[in-house]
Amino acid sequence: MFSEDDLHYAFSVTETLFEPARRLETFGQTSFDFQIISEPMDAIGQVRVREGKVHAERPLLVRPEGLSDFVFEGFDEKQSEAFSQWLQGVSSRMAILQYGFHFKKSEVTESLLHESMAEVQAKLVASARNGSNHSLAVIHGVDDTWEICLLKFTLEMAHKSQGIQMFDYKRRGLL
Repeated sequence: MFSEDDLHYAFSVTETLFEPARRLETFGQTSFDFQIISEPMDAIGQVRVREGKVHAERPLLVRPEGLSDFVFEGFDEKQSEAFSQWLQGVSSRMAILQYGFHFKKSEVTESLLHESMAEVQAKLVASARNGSNHSLAVIHGVDDTWEICLLKFTLEMAHKSQGIQMFDYKRRGLL
């Protein structure tokens, strides 16, 4: 099981280096491609790059007590349980939109590069800026809790999308 310190460390170290150009859709599914960069704890001068997709379902209007019903499909059981317990502790402060995130491990690839972290970050961010993938996120995280880092990113995207989505719900008379 991961400790509270492990969670706090993953949350404090996780940094979105390149953010997708768009936010979560209000009335449909949104997919983001991600690249998570981390340094293996047992290797010097190496950087691990994990790539994959995270899918966000259409947000639902819920009451704060319904926020404990998140499903973390495909995530490591211990990490998702630790994150779920943390989420239950802060759910009273959450907004009234619930997001269903689906992560498919089958879509994750992993590579180990023999370069410095600064070099890998610079290359991936430059590639993302010059590319045409508007749903790509480049994230710096912690190697052993990388899934928690990905969950932090998804929560940040949901938070940044809430203002637009609340406006959309109000405009359609749903709030």
